[in-house]
Amino acid sequence: MGDQSILTPGRRIFQFALVVGDYDEAIRWYCDRLDFVLLEDTSLSETKRWVRVAPHEQSEMSILLAKAATPKQSESIGNQTGGRVFLFMHTDDLDRDHRQLLDANVKIVREPVVEEWGKVLVFADLYGNLWDLIEPPRY
Repeated sequence: MGDQSILTPGRRIFQFALVVGDYDEAIRWYCDRLDFVLLEDTSLSETKRWVRVAPHEQSEMSILLAKAATPKQSESIGNQTGGRVFLFMHTDDLDRDHRQLLDANVKIVREPVVEEWGKVLVFADLYGNLWDLIEPPRY
């Protein structure tokens, strides 16, 4: 590549697709259990919708809930990263969010621990994808 980067500072990732089994099931789970907001739910055809959720309305990043359309896509539901943590979300109060996750019956895979990079817990979404919920240290 040399000294020149093909990426410019004006670029950013704003959305990613998460393969799901059912639109409505995924919307309910993310909005009811994680308290995400539904940003968009647009019908594109009889079988396809454009569904976006995010932690809050002003999030710079959103998740596109993409319903599996083929058997191969269905195989990746819940295992998009081969069992590794897939998603990383910051919080300003991990203890509060831990209690809310427990109250919402979200599966906690690893209870909160303090690491040098913050306090973290691991939870699984409705399909088994692993999330790190991180409260960065306050300096």
